[in-house]
Amino acid sequence: MTEPTDIQPVDENKLIAERREKLKALRGQGVAFPNDFKMDAFTGDLQAEFADVEKWTAEAIEALGRQVKVAGRIMLKRDQGKVAFVQMQDVNGRIQLFIHQGTVGEDTYKAFKGWDMGDIVGAEGTLMRTRTGELSVKVEKLRLLTKSLRPLPDKHHGMADVEQRYRQRYVDLIVTEDARRTFAQRSRIIGFIRKWLEAEPRRFMEVETPMMHVIPGGAAARPFVTHHNALDMDLYLRIAPELYLKRLVVGGFDRVYEINRNFRNEGVSTRHNPEFTMLELYQAYVTYTEIMDITEGLIRETAQNVIGSTKLMWDGVEIDVGPSFRRWSMEDSVLELNPEIRREELRDRDAMAAHAKRLGCQVKADFGWGRLLLEIFEKTVEHTLIQPTFITDHPVEVSPLARENDTNPGITDRFELFINAKEIANGFSELNDPEDQAARFMAQVEAKEHGDDEAMHFDADYIRALEVGLPPTGGLGVGIDRLVMLLTGSSSIRDVLLFPYMRPEA
Repeated sequence: MTEPTDIQPVDENKLIAERREKLKALRGQGVAFPNDFKMDAFTGDLQAEFADVEKWTAEAIEALGRQVKVAGRIMLKRDQGKVAFVQMQDVNGRIQLFIHQGTVGEDTYKAFKGWDMGDIVGAEGTLMRTRTGELSVKVEKLRLLTKSLRPLPDKHHGMADVEQRYRQRYVDLIVTEDARRTFAQRSRIIGFIRKWLEAEPRRFMEVETPMMHVIPGGAAARPFVTHHNALDMDLYLRIAPELYLKRLVVGGFDRVYEINRNFRNEGVSTRHNPEFTMLELYQAYVTYTEIMDITEGLIRETAQNVIGSTKLMWDGVEIDVGPSFRRWSMEDSVLELNPEIRREELRDRDAMAAHAKRLGCQVKADFGWGRLLLEIFEKTVEHTLIQPTFITDHPVEVSPLARENDTNPGITDRFELFINAKEIANGFSELNDPEDQAARFMAQVEAKEHGDDEAMHFDADYIRALEVGLPPTGGLGVGIDRLVMLLTGSSSIRDVLLFPYMRPEA
């Protein structure tokens, strides 16, 4: 038997209709959406300034006589006859408005009583502290600036529907403090990265490169295709800025970086979004070893300065980016976690194919030993890499833009950084031999002809740039979204993207 309840379901359509009637009445009174209110204080700044309750007693604040003009959204409203208390929220916090009919006037107070949660108001008055110790504004003038036509979610439950949070991020940001904190931290993270890269002794220069490419390049990924009507030609949304940035190094800009939007026509998951943010940088006259040092320093310094600690919690696991990151070759990692594979078998294509099949890895006829090594690594090693680990020395076969090692044929001077089993960064000593690069492009073209949608195109202009001369260079790509996930402890990439990709609503 169902227990009786006094709680009735809210008819949202009815509430919206009531609010529309209120807006209609406002229109009849004059300007319904005024824009002449000028605020002069933020609530969070006021709360921080007067946080010391022993110094800033009610008497001390009253003696100060501090006048403020604040504006924000009504989040809570308590009407007690001729006195009302409102929790008003702006960009960086909340403050209480103390509203007395005798102070604001009977007409204003009567109008205020008809205002709703979610309405945006402007208030002018004097700072005070209530008997309960809460910093407040004793309101002298009060105005309705924006009438909200849609009710906010219930204050006790918030936005329980995760998909609704992503679709209506504007509401999520209003009612979910954690969401506001995450995106404020994201902004600070990116700002710190820029300052860190441009500071001495690094001295990187920020640049911008095209987002529409005639030839997609710089990564192995399926591109999005668009069409330029005036030129009657197809263009590709950028999958990576790499080849353009290295052209700039050819041109003499020895240290360049770009924080950019990339677009890859791939699946959606907790770690993938079709458009995402990357940091890419290139520095002349260094190897991938120095690039690993930069990567490690960047992550450690960002955590320390933005989050306040090098110890982070991510998916229930404590990650410490303070100690030196482990550097482990791909071959050694596979051998350690797969004792049945012998070192002499690593370059034996047939032996690696047999091991890959035994382990349930993907095996195709055109996979060489290098691709099979990667498949086995991804199957047996990647999920174990919890603390920060650089996996180094990737096969040439799966690294078409990386420089081959001088003493270890078939292996490149390349690394990928894994934290909590997720790839965070990818870097290498850049391939600057134009003839070797041309041959690798041709191998990619052949792979594409055999059905590999993610293989690269042949970029003749990039080869021409290499023929002009690319100095010895190290390069790095860092997934900003995943880095923010790490630093904020977010489980899904959608939690760190303001507007993640969503299927259209039915």
